[in-house]
Amino acid sequence: MDTVLIATIAAVAGLLALSAFFAGSETALTAVSPGKMHQLEKDGSAAAAHVNKLVGNRERLIGALLLGNTFVNILSSSIATYVLEDRFGHNAVVIVTAIMTAVILIFGEVLPKTLAIARTDRFALAVARPVQMVVSILGPIVATVQKIVWAMLQLFGVSGENKGIVADEVHDEIRGTVYLRHSQGSVERESRDMISGVLDLRDLTVGDVMTHRKRMMTIGIDQPPEDIVRELMASRHARVPVWKGEPDNIVGVLRTRNLVRAVLANKEAFQHLDFGALTSPPWFVPETMKVEELLEAYRERRTHFALVVDEYGVIMGLVTREDVLDEVFGRIPDEQAPRVQPGIRPQIDGTYLIEGSTPIRDLNREFDWNLPDEEATTIAGLVIHEARTIPEVGQRFAFYGFKFEVMRRQRNQITVLRVVPPGGVVKAEPAGGK
Repeated sequence: MDTVLIATIAAVAGLLALSAFFAGSETALTAVSPGKMHQLEKDGSAAAAHVNKLVGNRERLIGALLLGNTFVNILSSSIATYVLEDRFGHNAVVIVTAIMTAVILIFGEVLPKTLAIARTDRFALAVARPVQMVVSILGPIVATVQKIVWAMLQLFGVSGENKGIVADEVHDEIRGTVYLRHSQGSVERESRDMISGVLDLRDLTVGDVMTHRKRMMTIGIDQPPEDIVRELMASRHARVPVWKGEPDNIVGVLRTRNLVRAVLANKEAFQHLDFGALTSPPWFVPETMKVEELLEAYRERRTHFALVVDEYGVIMGLVTREDVLDEVFGRIPDEQAPRVQPGIRPQIDGTYLIEGSTPIRDLNREFDWNLPDEEATTIAGLVIHEARTIPEVGQRFAFYGFKFEVMRRQRNQITVLRVVPPGGVVKAEPAGGK
């Protein structure tokens, strides 16, 4: 074997090593976990700081690595062809193409990328500093290439604006990752629901989490004192809205603690107790207010109780800090509450009798269902939306894999539904639906 051939093999091997470096670095740095790298940088890792800097300008990073990889692959093939042409003549092109394709594919692409996928974080930390040097050297060339590329894309109506990751994409990525890990068994259902609840807060309105007026406990201030105390004690609520004249005329919020203190301070004056003086002014919020805005308002007002009104000022319900926490952590019942939330009665045949005012989000969380809640907040609202009418008692519908039967209706309200989840017992085929 002559000296030229040995030198050629050594040069091609060195270029293949560079090709493997570029290919593996591209895979590792594009697949690395940004959250983990930021935490490592916070803990003092210089390599993680380099990774974060590289990933921060992903387009420049990929451009530099692709430029380097393309250059060394073409150069290695050209050198091999030039040297072997004297020995094999015109057949050298065919021979070199076959050999270099196999060699580059195995040792320059598949092997380093497989290693990068198997050891993503470690690989990224190891190559971060040298890749930073490569990006700095090739930066001017990459910048020129980027301008040419975006100029060509603009000819097809593709703009270079908003190329970065927006908040919606970040939320979707986190949510998708959590659900994927849950399906793989590495994330518990409770943790999945909790993270999803946090992500949903920015999209939820007060109307989505409030306690509807149908379930809201209120007290008429004109009642005898004994009746007021009896109702307040039976409710087990710390705060109760107080109305005067008619239920929609809320004049204040009565705290159980204030009532107890007043009674204990002067038991003889109980019959003449001024309940109005014990109430605090009501705070009204629109049902369209975002939950994130509500939380900020809670902090500013130093309270966690608000009455919800619609655009006409009509009372729609109430919302407390506990309602918001339930969206994140799930409902935490007290020791006297049933194991299944109120309004849901499981049947022995696997079906459920559900009050129409039950929120869809509560059902999805309780039973791990996947009913949509974009067009309707309650289960009755979902049936009406899908049926495009207010169904009569006995009508059955099927959609989203579930079957629904109207069991009870009061005027224009569906009060009770029989729900058959996917795989549940079906006694009769539904008469309509989609």
